[in-house]
Order: sequence, then structure tokens, then C-alpha cells
Amino acid sequence: MSATFVVGIDLGTTHTALSYARLGVETPVIEQFAIPQLVDRGQVDVRTLLPSFLYFTHESDGPQALPWEKESKLTVGEFSRARASEAPHRVISSAKSWLCHPGVDRRGAVLPAGTPAEDVARISPVEASRRILEHLAQAWDHTFAMTDKALTLAQQEVVLTVPASFDPAARELTVEAARGAGLTNVTLLEEPQAALYAWIAASGDSWRKSIKVGDVIVVVDVGGGTTDFSAIVATEKHGTLELERVAVGDHILLGGDNMDLALAHAVAGKLREEGKQVDEWQMGALVHLCRVGKERLLSDSSLQTFPVAIAARGAKLMGGGLRTELTRVELTQLLLEGFFPNVEGSVRPLVRARSALVQLGLPFAQDPAITKHLAAFLGKQAGAVTTSGAAPRALLHPTVLLFNGGVMKAEGLRARVEQAVSAWVAAEQGTAVRTLSHVDLDLAVARGAAYYGLSRRGRGIRIRGGTAKSYYVGIESAAPAVPGLEAPIAAFCVAPFGLEEGSDARVPNEAFGAVIGEPVRFRFFASATRRSDVSGTLLARWSKDELEELAPIEVTLPVSQSSTRAVGDVVPVQLSAKVTEVGTLALEAVPLQPIGADERWNVELTIRGA
Repeated sequence: MSATFVVGIDLGTTHTALSYARLGVETPVIEQFAIPQLVDRGQVDVRTLLPSFLYFTHESDGPQALPWEKESKLTVGEFSRARASEAPHRVISSAKSWLCHPGVDRRGAVLPAGTPAEDVARISPVEASRRILEHLAQAWDHTFAMTDKALTLAQQEVVLTVPASFDPAARELTVEAARGAGLTNVTLLEEPQAALYAWIAASGDSWRKSIKVGDVIVVVDVGGGTTDFSAIVATEKHGTLELERVAVGDHILLGGDNMDLALAHAVAGKLREEGKQVDEWQMGALVHLCRVGKERLLSDSSLQTFPVAIAARGAKLMGGGLRTELTRVELTQLLLEGFFPNVEGSVRPLVRARSALVQLGLPFAQDPAITKHLAAFLGKQAGAVTTSGAAPRALLHPTVLLFNGGVMKAEGLRARVEQAVSAWVAAEQGTAVRTLSHVDLDLAVARGAAYYGLSRRGRGIRIRGGTAKSYYVGIESAAPAVPGLEAPIAAFCVAPFGLEEGSDARVPNEAFGAVIGEPVRFRFFASATRRSDVSGTLLARWSKDELEELAPIEVTLPVSQSSTRAVGDVVPVQLSAKVTEVGTLALEAVPLQPIGADERWNVELTIRGA
């Protein structure tokens, strides 16, 4: 059945949004979906943003009904976020950050983190993401498809956004969550690209007057859980201006969550100076209150203070709790100096020695200075754009900045980044940096995703990109065993940089041995800097900065019952690779002498232990 709408969904760390456009009309208009949700106990209203918070209701809350559900045991949205400051142990936040955490079982029941299992029936990061998307689907269907099942969200073309730095495992898990919510026609889009699409959509045909051939657009996307950098270059092809994404930054778990925690510690320090102690439960509530205060102060320039009131545990009246305030001056000073300090372009994020034992939790970036991480990205990608005859540079030189993410609503933070980048570029006699006017930073990604859906149908410009890294599979050497030494591993390139989604990589006809019928481990590597490698490039050694090892995949390549092969056989195979439409890497091992027409083994780069 053909879709009626193209739908863009921004599954954010702190907020989720949905934009849509009707297909089959002469001039499609991107609209924002007002999402029905619980905004208070027993009260349903619509909001353009769905807070990405889940709350396990307590019997004292009474039945919490939605238009499509008589009683909800796990609520999503505004009411859930409000409960975070009162019952933080019953609230899941930052599920998206957990979804990309390779150090935990992302299909395991680990959320809410730190909450005893007997308090709530914990769920997995994948399940939490599914529940958020399921709320969207139910809200959409209640609004659009009460009388026409062809209008259900499951029947529409859905573009779902992810951070550009999401690895193939996190992308595949995002798709798994979407499919669990009934969304089968899903395409993934990187969030920085969505932000630029939103700007193009808002600019109309005039965008070509703001961007010229040779421009290097760097998207600085600081959201609730991640900091994302992407570089997009304006080129000319057959006299037409085109855009190509040429670089993506590392996955940096640094954003609004870190700022909320820093603000909470600052406010707790004020309370201690007044002789008031904040216990562990109150600290959890304080973090959520500081999140609300940060959002209010950043979005409303007329506010100078935000009141902070925390109940004592079990106390129903605020009189038994703690009171203070978060001021705009405190907020600005902490964010500017702590997260956006003025640094030289040569400064890099600090990496400290880790303790032997650490508390299980999200692997936040060790250095909170976003400007240092931006300098590191520009330094690492110095060769991403080459100009004939130009002297080598220490940094990639942006000519244009585009901001995205709720954190970047603050004019002072945008100005600090502009100031830093301009100084770095000027130090190398580069072209002056300018900034594009931003659209609504809460809704840009969803709106850009909807625009991308239209562009896939020829109704807008496309940003060319493909894979942001080169991908390699580990090949174990056949060298004789040496006591105390592992067999050497070579890295075999199966997907070069820039391979477009939906296309195959032509891997040379080199034979390898695949072990079948018993558990084996596939080791995968990625590189953001080896741009000249092609399919079939074999690396016997590499430096630490050249390749990063991804989470391995442990699988058993099956032996068909009708096959004459035995468990443990080493079968000569050739490899082929494909980047799927959702951006995951599918590897196929094809026997040189197959037993049966369909004998082949497939491995998709998903999650460790899958």
C-alpha cells in the first residue's frame, strides 16, 4: 500500500518530535504533529514536543488513561518528566544514550539505572525506545486513522534520525525499536544532515544565495546526550550546486545531561553553604529540576532565576524539603567556562587515567569542554577537504557554521563557539567564518527528516554522503602458534569511505576460510581518516589513531542438516559487503564451491553477543 504521508521523527535524548508532509500534492507543506500526552495526573493535552521520559506509575497515582488506553502503567511525555523530580527512581531518562552504550546489554533490563528491580519492572534501552515510538504511533493513529487504517503511522514512509556518530550497532538497535513499535518502512538519517535540510526547507530557493561552491559547512549539534560534529562541502557538478557530507566526528557522550549534573552539583554546593545536606535521592531529583531550570532559562531571556524546591523523601509538603534558586548568571558562567571555554585550536580534550573499578553507568566524555572536542574534530579532519596549491593546515577550516540542539538556543554559547572557530581559522589565514540563521532548534531535526523524505521522491535537494568511515573485518593469520602471543590480525577493508546506503562494495576475489558450526567471533574496525582505502585493502598494522575496534559479534555460522559439511570445517569463501538502507553493514561469505545454490552466511554488524 502506498504511503499518504512522509514522516520525520527526531527520537531525541530529552525530547521527541514528529513532522510530516502529505504526498501526492503539488506543493507539500511540512507540518508539526501536536502529540497527545499526559501533562498531569489524569490530564491529557497536546504538545509539539514529547519529552523522552518514561514513568512507572505507582498505585497512588490512580489510573492514568490516554485516549487510546484506559490505564497506562508506563507513561511517556510531560507528566513523566514532571515526576522525575519527585520519584526519580521510577523514571527512565536518556534512553537514547543507553541505546548506544556498548558496555551494557542493550537488550537487557537495566533501566531505570540504579533502581532496585523490586521497585519497578526494569526494561531495556531498546524497549524504552520502542515505548516512546509506540506512543507516537498510537497518538498518530488516534489523530489520523480512526476511520481509515491506510493512514496509520505503520503505513507511512518514516525517516528516523540518529546521531551521525552512531555506530552500526546503535543504528540497528534503533531500527529494531522502530519495528517493535510497528514501523516497518523506516529509513535512518543523520541528525546534523537533518538540521541542514531543515535550514534549506526554511530558506526555500534562496539557500543557494547563502552557500557558494567551496563552502565547508560544519554542523555543531549539542543535544541532550551527545555532541555531534559533521562537515558538509558545497561542490559543483554539471553547473549545479551540490552538497556532500565529508566528515563525521567521534561519538561523544557529552551534552545537556552533563550540564544538568554540573548544575545540580553547583546548586547542592549552595545548599551545603547554608548548612543543608542533599541526600542521594534528593540529588536525583535535583538533577531533573536543574534540567527544567536550564531549559526555561535558555528559552526565555526575560527570566533571571528559576526556583528549586526539593521535597524530603516521603514528605508531601515542600516545607519538609529544601529550597533555593538557580540564577541566569550561575547558569551562563558554568556553561561557558565549564563546557565552552576559550581555547587554542591546538588544545585537545584531556584523557585521565581511569580508576580500576568504576560505577556502572553511561560512558560520558572525560573532558566536558565542547570547544576542545570541536578543535579535535577539525584537527583530525584537516585533510577531509583539499585545495589545489594550498599549504597544509593543522585544522579543517569551516567557512560556515550551523548550530543545532536545544543547548545551542543560548546566544552566548553560540557566540562563544563562533568566536573560538573564527580565531582558529584566522590563525591559519583562513577565510572568515559566517553563521547560518538557525530554525527552531527543538523541531529542526524532525522537520529536516520530513524534508529528506520528500527529497527521496525528487521534491528537494539531497546531501550526498554514504558511510562516514571505512569499515574493516579482522582476518586471523595462519601463522604457527607462539606461546603467550595471539595470532596476528590483519584488517581487510570491506566498505570504503563514502559507500552509499543501499549499494554493494565490490570486494576483490580473495579467498578466506570461514569456520562453521561452532561459536566464532567477528572483529570489526572502522577508520574516519583512511579515505583512500578501497574494498580489499589489507592492513597488516596500523596506528592507534588510524583504526578503532568496534564491538565484536559472536555468532555460529550454521551447518545445514542436508549439507555434507561438518562442525568446525573451514570453508573457503569470498566476501561481499553491502550498506543497507538503514545504514548498517551487512557482510556475506559466499563459498567458492557451494553445496546447494543458497549456501552462504550473512553477518550484520549489530550488537555484541547478538
